This record gives sequence, structure tokens and C-alpha cells, in this order.
Amino acid sequence: PTTTVKGSQFLRPYFEVSGACPGCGETPYYKLVSQLFGRDMLVANATGCSMIYCSSTPSTPFTNDKNGEGVAWANSLFEDNAEYGFGMAVAQNVKEARILEIMESNLDKVEAPLKKAFEAYVAANGDREIQRTLKDEIVKGVKASKVKEVKELAKFERDLIGKSVWIVGGDGWAYDIGYGGLDHVLANDLDVNILVLDTEVYSNTGGQSSKASQAASIAKFAAGGKPTAKKDLGQIAMAYGHVYVAQIAMGADKNQTLKAIKEAESYKGPSLIIAYSPCVEHGIKGGLSNHQRTQAKAVECGYLALYRYDPRNEKPLTIDSKEPQWDKFQEFLMNETRFNQLTKLKGDEAAQKMFDKTKEDAQKRYKALVERKQD
Repeated sequence: PTTTVKGSQFLRPYFEVSGACPGCGETPYYKLVSQLFGRDMLVANATGCSMIYCSSTPSTPFTNDKNGEGVAWANSLFEDNAEYGFGMAVAQNVKEARILEIMESNLDKVEAPLKKAFEAYVAANGDREIQRTLKDEIVKGVKASKVKEVKELAKFERDLIGKSVWIVGGDGWAYDIGYGGLDHVLANDLDVNILVLDTEVYSNTGGQSSKASQAASIAKFAAGGKPTAKKDLGQIAMAYGHVYVAQIAMGADKNQTLKAIKEAESYKGPSLIIAYSPCVEHGIKGGLSNHQRTQAKAVECGYLALYRYDPRNEKPLTIDSKEPQWDKFQEFLMNETRFNQLTKLKGDEAAQKMFDKTKEDAQKRYKALVERKQD
């Protein structure tokens, strides 16, 4: 069954060979989303690493199937990607509303077989698999119909199967430069899926610190270690109450990753998925070939927690990771150059104070999650 982790990997990937760094922590998420929804995806991709490895002309990691179906992808700017994807969703909604209007207003005028197809399409209520089974019949029936009023449907042939709208980008976009637009989209009730590939640093532009960077991490503009805490984008989004929110780390829990992505896409409203994505800028010991194991260790020690917030449930918040083993926290930090070099820069005592702050920040985030769950 393709609903399982193993079974999902028998689905065709519509994202295959990218130009990303070997072992990139972002691309496995992109590949998985394309396997689940690639035939019907409309993607607005923020400028950054994911934009570069998706659009290095003349190559592209995206592929179509034998029916010509596949990901429709575009990039606008760093600062307006959320609004760009929001516009895609609005435009799609307008077209879908017009399709239904034409069908419903002509049910008693069209030929019997076409009427039956129209009724089934309307009753499908946006179910893309049902729409796919009806598409050819509707197109054929419209072309053969003697009713002029339904001929307009011919220009909507490519829109008869609904679209899964995805807004994708890194933490530099989502936490910083594009945050105003992201917040605007979350504050609305439009059905869009936002995938944040969180590397905790501006990866594409040289490794600058972002609001997603952890305290004590070394990066450009934070050469002595970042003094302030990581922005908790997930809990900010949860405060709205109507937004689906999940934090995932594939190497820590593949089942939770798959479940969160599918739940987010099925939610009829704004969805935010924060995907922890180890990066070459982290300086992981042994290189990025270890990035999946690194994700598992990050969750084990409490560096990040896995959770899903689904407004459809009576108790919306589910914490999917176990109680953190806080005694392993510093061991995790010391496995990455962005942290372990701080002792050379600051000395043992000053560096330890900063490491303690990183841990305290993580504990505060986890405590806030537990309290929210209890509420």
C-alpha cells in the first residue's frame, strides 16, 4: 500500500536529480512531496537554495509522466513568495468556481451522458482522483455537445483536475525577508500548503545568520555565536487557531513526516510544515551523508521537537517525539562546527554559557508545547 513509508517509495517521484549539495537535507522532503502530489502540484518557490537547484537552466529536477502531468513550478522573488503562491491559489479558485457554475447552470440542457458526468464532478467536491476519472469523458462530451453554453469548458480542460498549491522556501525567506507575506497568507483561510526547508541559516547567500538560527551558532553576522534564541515559527502560527502546523525531521521519524505532509495537504485551509534540513553550513562531522542520523539525534536530545497541530481535532496538538534526553544536548552541539568552534573563539567558560542558553531556549520551547497540549 502506498500509504506506508515503504509503499510511498513505489510512487513516481516528479522531483529526481537536483543540483543541490551532495547529502542536502532539503531535497528528500521535496522528492517525497512530489511523489505524493506531483501530478497536481502548483509550486511558488522562494529565491534561495531550493530555487537554484530547481531551475539551473537548462536542467531541472522536475519530470512529467507519460500523460504529460507533473509539477508546475515558478519563482518570483525572495520577499513576495507567499503572496505569489497565494495569487496562484486565488486564480485557481476563480477558475474552479467558473467550471462548477457552467456545469450547474446547464445540467438540464446538456445531453444525458454529459449531465451524468457533470453531476458526478460536482458531487466529487474537489476530489482529484474522481475528477481525473471524469476528465476525458467531460472533455469528449463538451466537444460533442450541441449546447453552446458549455463550450467555454473547453478552455478549462487543464483545470478540470484540481491543483495542490505549494509555497516552498528556506528559513531566510519564511522567518525573515518574506515573513510579512507568510503571516498574511496564514491569517487568511485559503487552502495553501507552505513547506519551510529550515536549514537555520541563509544557505544560498553565504551562510548568514537568520532568525531561524539557534543561539550560540556561528554564522556570518554572528561570528561570535548568535546571542538570541531561534524564532519559534510553529507556535506563532498555532496562535491563529485555524492553521495546520507541523514540525518534521525525516531522519528522526519517517512515519511522522509522511503523516504530517498528507494531513497538511488534506486540510482545507492554510498549512505550515517546518522541515528540519541539515546543511553543509552546519559542518556536521563526517559530512552530510550523516544528515538523517543527525536529525534523529537532534530530536532525541530536544534540540527540536516533532509535532502536529491539526485544528480539525478536539485536542489539536500532538507531540510526536519522546521526552527529550537533555543530558545528550551538548553532545549533539559538539558534533557540528557551527557550535564546537565557539570554544576556540570565546574560551571554554564563555562558550559554555552560550551553549547553556541554547539548551534553555530549547527547553522553553518544549515546555510551551507541553503546556499548549495540556490546554
